[in-house]
Amino acid sequence: MLIEQIRTDLITATKAKATVTQRTLRSVIAAVQEAEVSGDQAAKLDDDGVQAVVKAQVKRRIDAAEAFASGGADDRAAAEREEIVILEGYLPAGLSDDELEAIVAAVFAEHGFSSQADMGKAMKAVNAEVAGRADGRAVAALVKSRLS
Repeated sequence: MLIEQIRTDLITATKAKATVTQRTLRSVIAAVQEAEVSGDQAAKLDDDGVQAVVKAQVKRRIDAAEAFASGGADDRAAAEREEIVILEGYLPAGLSDDELEAIVAAVFAEHGFSSQADMGKAMKAVNAEVAGRADGRAVAALVKSRLS
């Protein structure tokens, strides 16, 4: 399981005194534990659930890095980006621009989306195919550009 791999990597990072990796993995483990006890039913998360938590952690760090960079705190922004690299190692490989464009083209051909009124339906169909392997902003921009 993915959470077990993260815990094993935390032990390795602790032995290696890799403080950034330690801090990052501890925060992910805490977020996973929080997700497991929150909600209607307390249950262990499967790998997909853990990946969702990791994706949320990546998004938080991206937002923080952008905020730090715009505020002139470049050292803090760099630290956030370093944590992003660590976290991305636990996510499936993302789609390339060409792969994303091919998926969007196939979905549009299959469903016949053409107007701005189809934006919601198109996003839902594309996101079902992409399955979280691409940035939502990139997907939305590509879908929007294809709708007239």
